[in-house]
Amino acid sequence: MGDLSIEQALQERSESKCELCTATGDLDVYAVPPDAGDSADKCILVCATCREQIEDPDKADPNHWRCLNDSMWSQVPAVQVMAWRMLTRLRAEGWPQDLLDMLYLDEDMLDWARAGVAQEADEDIVRHVDSHGAVLEAGDTVTLVKDLDVKGANFTAKRGTAVRGIRLVADNPEQIEGKVSGQQIVILTKFVKKSN
Repeated sequence: MGDLSIEQALQERSESKCELCTATGDLDVYAVPPDAGDSADKCILVCATCREQIEDPDKADPNHWRCLNDSMWSQVPAVQVMAWRMLTRLRAEGWPQDLLDMLYLDEDMLDWARAGVAQEADEDIVRHVDSHGAVLEAGDTVTLVKDLDVKGANFTAKRGTAVRGIRLVADNPEQIEGKVSGQQIVILTKFVKKSN
C-alpha cells in the first residue's frame, strides 16, 4: 500500500476530520510511533494543531485536548493509543486522569501506548516527589509529616492528616494541592509522605 492509499483510507475512516479533535483543515497522516506507519492501522489523520502539540510537549495546550473526552472512545486502536498518550502527558491537570481511569486498552494496545511514552525524554518530565523520594501522582493520598500553619485560613493542618486525591501543580514540582478541613490548599511536597 502506498502513502496515497493510506491517506485515502484515513480520509474515509475519519470522514476527512482530525481523528483527535475533529478539525477539518490542514490534515496530514501521522504514523503513531514507535511503529513504522506502513499501514492505515498504525496511522491517524491529524490537523496541524494536534500534530504540533504531539511532537512538541512544550506547546501542549491542555484545553485543546479536552477533545479527547470524545475521541478516546474511537474504535480505532491508533486513535485510542494517541488519546492515552496525550492524557498521560497531561494528567497533572487533573481532568485527564479522570478520563484515563475510564479508558480501557487491552494488553497489546497498552504496550504500544507505553512504548511511545517511553520514547519521550524522561528528563523533561516534572516529577513531584514526597519527603522520602517517592514519586507522587495526581489522585494519590498523602500524609502530612509535620504541622502546617495554613495562611489565610487560620488553622493548623496537623501532622498525620491524610490528604486524599491530591492534584499536582503542573509547573512546580515542589507543590501539590489538596483538601484539608474542607479547604483547598497548596502543600509543599517536602512536608508529605505518600500513603500506600
